[in-house]
Amino acid sequence: MHNIVNNLILINKELSAINSNTKVIAVSKTFPIEHIKPVIDYGHIHFGENKVQEAVEKWTEIKEKNNTIKLHLIGKLQTNKVKFCLPLFDFIHSLDNIKLAEKIANEQVKKNFKPKLFIQINIGEEDQKNGVSKNEFDSFYKKTEDFNLDIIGLMCIPPFVEDTKIYFEKMLEIKNETKLKELSMGMSNDYLSAAKNSATYVRIGSKIFGERG
Repeated sequence: MHNIVNNLILINKELSAINSNTKVIAVSKTFPIEHIKPVIDYGHIHFGENKVQEAVEKWTEIKEKNNTIKLHLIGKLQTNKVKFCLPLFDFIHSLDNIKLAEKIANEQVKKNFKPKLFIQINIGEEDQKNGVSKNEFDSFYKKTEDFNLDIIGLMCIPPFVEDTKIYFEKMLEIKNETKLKELSMGMSNDYLSAAKNSATYVRIGSKIFGERG
C-alpha cells in the first residue's frame, strides 16, 4: 500500500483511540492531483485547499466524477472569489466578517447550493491573523443569523507555540455556549491535542503527504 495512505491510516487509528468523532481533512494544497490520487482511491472523503483558483483547476473534474468527495476551503476567502467557490467547496472554514457572510448568502441563492460554514475565531488575538475576536463572537454570530447561512461550527488557527492546548480548551468553551456542533482545529503538529478537546475536524497536510517543496 502507498506510504501516504499508510500515514493516513495511522493518523485515523490514533484519533479514533481518543475521539471517534474526529474526521481528517487531508490538506492537499500545493500537491498535484497525482500525489493525492492514492488517498482518493483509498476512499478518503475530506480534502482541504487554501486557494480557490488552485482548487478549481485541481478538483472540478474529479468532483464531477466522484460526488462523495467533500472539499473544504481552509484559507482566507476574499469576497470577489465567492462566486468561484460555490458549488465546488462543500465546507468553508474561514467566515470572519459580515461582508463575506452577505456575499455567501447572495451566491448560495444564485447557485442553489448552501455550503457548510465555520466561523473563524482569532483565538490568540493575534494582529496578523484573520478571525473574529473572542469578545466580538456573540454579536457577530447573532448578525449572521439574518443571512440564512448553514453555520455548523467554529474554526481556529492558534498561535504557533509549543502547547496549543489552552487555545483548544477555550474554543471548546465558546462552542459549548452555542448550538453549534462542529470544531475545526488542530494540524499536523497538534491534532491529538485538538481531538482531546472535542475537535470534529483536524486539518492535516505534511503528516500525510510529506513536506511541501
